[in-house]
Amino acid sequence: MFEKDSLIAGLLLGVFIPFVGYALVLEIYDQLDAANLISGFGSGDFRRRTSALLGLCLNLIPFGLFNRKRFFYSMRGIMIPTIIYAAIWFFYFGVGILN
Repeated sequence: MFEKDSLIAGLLLGVFIPFVGYALVLEIYDQLDAANLISGFGSGDFRRRTSALLGLCLNLIPFGLFNRKRFFYSMRGIMIPTIIYAAIWFFYFGVGILN
């Protein structure tokens, strides 16, 4: 599936990687908080906002791999959900950041 240039493959990766990344980053935050390594660091909104942004940025990994292979349709497939997620992130968290 990932050995040919496919818009569908890029869309699937672009949709699922941010969710998995968000869950992993939240779990890391929880583990560090349980070990009292980052207790009191940042508010709950800061953690959610940063976790969502890091999960979204994980799309850069397959994007770079597809760029190296010159799979331009797969790159487009990754960018479509990434731009949609970035717009959702900005509309959800942007008001709090800009105030």
